[in-house]
Amino acid sequence: MPVDTQHPRLHLASRSPRRRELLAQIGVGFDTLLLRSSPRDDRALDETPLTGEDPVDYVERIARSKAEHGCRIVSWRRLLPQPVLAADTTIELAGELIGKPRDAEDARRILQRLSGETHRVLTAVAIAFEVHMELALSISEVRFRPLDEGEIGRYVASGEPMDKAGAYGIQGRAGMFIEHLSGSYSGVMGLPLCETAQLLKRFGYLL
Repeated sequence: MPVDTQHPRLHLASRSPRRRELLAQIGVGFDTLLLRSSPRDDRALDETPLTGEDPVDYVERIARSKAEHGCRIVSWRRLLPQPVLAADTTIELAGELIGKPRDAEDARRILQRLSGETHRVLTAVAIAFEVHMELALSISEVRFRPLDEGEIGRYVASGEPMDKAGAYGIQGRAGMFIEHLSGSYSGVMGLPLCETAQLLKRFGYLL
């Protein structure tokens, strides 16, 4: 079944409000695929890195898995056939993957590690429709200024670091921690708009 290019719409396989905001920003209509459980509890979306897995391979694998799982949900629930968009964001510091904090103390430890250092933000975007899958990758470098324990504690207490890769959101209070960004601001937020738009064009979307 062809994509409706005049009124582009897709299924968004993500709970992220930032991704919803970014898609709306470029005028893409979407329906959010609601999972019955957290991705962390779904075996089909196990985000545990493989032994020795390269960070780029990891983030691309997870984005692809989310898109494939989204397609299965569309089929199971007999939803409107339309492309499924999924994305995954992770942080790499000195070759090590840093995901979402487990709790407040873990968030504190992550922010202490990022303080005064440059890390990479990797966001992979996958779009799947029928047998067609397209993938794009955004890599940005972000440098934090040195942070003191007081501001780390106040930021963690705000609750903002939870459920965010690297324990921070660039679009929120953590914007004051960042002294340099090289790459995609929207990619650091969780959905690189330039790469996403290029993927949609491959599916015939008119943006």
